[in-house]
Amino acid sequence: MNNITSEFAAWLAAGGYRVGEVAIASLPGGGYRLTHWEEATRADLTRYTVPEDARAIAMYDDAGEFRPLKTAPSLRRGWALELPDLPALVRALDYFYPAALGVWHAWKQGRLQRVPLRDTLERQTGMYAVTKKATDEEINRVVARCCNSEGGCLKTILWEISPGNPVRSLPAGKFSPPEPWFPLLCNEGCNLLVGAIRAEVKKDDE
Repeated sequence: MNNITSEFAAWLAAGGYRVGEVAIASLPGGGYRLTHWEEATRADLTRYTVPEDARAIAMYDDAGEFRPLKTAPSLRRGWALELPDLPALVRALDYFYPAALGVWHAWKQGRLQRVPLRDTLERQTGMYAVTKKATDEEINRVVARCCNSEGGCLKTILWEISPGNPVRSLPAGKFSPPEPWFPLLCNEGCNLLVGAIRAEVKKDDE
């Protein structure tokens, strides 16, 4: 964890200021102020002061709906989280985007394993075993719907459908970490994507 914190401090010192939908600004007396990136200059926000507050902020969207995917572009507005130091900032970001800093650290160290989506689907059993039958066309349709950054997921996709067979239904920028924002990285298809592929296959079968 110390290595992750030091590496993130270097990222901040190099000018990094945004993680997903969270904007980070230094406070004049020390510490950090986190807001939704669209409200970074507002002064009339509800103030929070401990890292654990990030969990509650990230739980529901502006309409009060539960957010099952924390990297969906639906982080609610109206808050400012003021934290005293770097360790508190790192803890808060782990509530906003669970494991994102650890995955980034592994990626920078060259230790992050990219799992082809077909490998993920081949591991499925029970009601999800049907996903093994998904065609590339079905997969591309679902990924375009579920993984796009505008309404699906903010993560950068690192996996392919199978080796040498990339996703073709999203723009090229979806597969390259953004600059200068912090890269939220997806090295393996998530359970929500697997569930959506199952629904697509069942629908086509019917």
